Amino acid sequence: MLRFVLRRFFETFPVILAAVTLTFFLIRLAPGGPFTDEKSYPEEALRQLHRHYGLDAPLLVQYARYLGQALRGDLGPSLKYPNRTVAEIIAEGFPVSLELGLWALLYAVVIGLAAGLAAALRPQRWTDHAVMAAAMVGICLPSFVLGPLLVLLFALRLPLFNAAGWLTAGDRLLPAVSLGAAYAAYIARLTRGSMLEVLPQDYIRTARAKGVGPLRLLAVHALRNALPPVVSFLGPAAAGLITGSFVVETVFHIPGLGRMFVAAAFNRDYWLLLGLVVFYAALIVLFNTLVDLLLAWLDPRVRTAR
Repeated sequence: MLRFVLRRFFETFPVILAAVTLTFFLIRLAPGGPFTDEKSYPEEALRQLHRHYGLDAPLLVQYARYLGQALRGDLGPSLKYPNRTVAEIIAEGFPVSLELGLWALLYAVVIGLAAGLAAALRPQRWTDHAVMAAAMVGICLPSFVLGPLLVLLFALRLPLFNAAGWLTAGDRLLPAVSLGAAYAAYIARLTRGSMLEVLPQDYIRTARAKGVGPLRLLAVHALRNALPPVVSFLGPAAAGLITGSFVVETVFHIPGLGRMFVAAAFNRDYWLLLGLVVFYAALIVLFNTLVDLLLAWLDPRVRTAR
């Protein structure tokens, strides 16, 4: 297990390096620049700005400088937010995105597991058909459509929640549902399929014949052996929920990293965009590693193979 953790740790660097390299050169191919806006700067002022931020050097030199700074933990300054570093912006916005992602993950896991169990316990009945139909709608309905619909229904027509903001506890509900609905649908389908494979097994019938109660039979004997496919999905899901909230944060005006990423892309804020890519890539690798460890704990066969 220790060898596996160390191997995944060292595999992180090529992944992050590839993400940074692609992002560095792709954003430079986009038209415009960080100082291209509605007001025109004098030529001398532009030269001073480029010299101050190191943008006057050749592209490969800038790339090498950035890699050296990033390895030392310095993600550079923001080109659009004076007197603020990229690390400060990440430290300010990440707690909000993390909270939103955790609420969405909690919603997806609870609703998805409950719906999947309800469908698996009554297969080919109206409960099963209703759950699978709702799951299909959740998969097909993207967050940029579901979010405005929830705002229209529960904030404008029925003024139960605020249409935007991140101040009260109620402000968490609509964004979490918008972000976690599709993942809840996937978890429901995975749970149903796994439970339908586990419930007819011999050890389930043996445990039932020995008088094991329904709740213990479901929670201890069936659900634990049906969880590995769901847990495998939770790694990319958790990373996607925390790093993929760009649209939801924009729709609900949430001051998280998702909005900052979109703003950095529009503003050509090179160092902020690169810093967010590095941070998101590290998060994705971390979540996938944690899920692999959880799978090894749930299934001894995975532990032995690795």
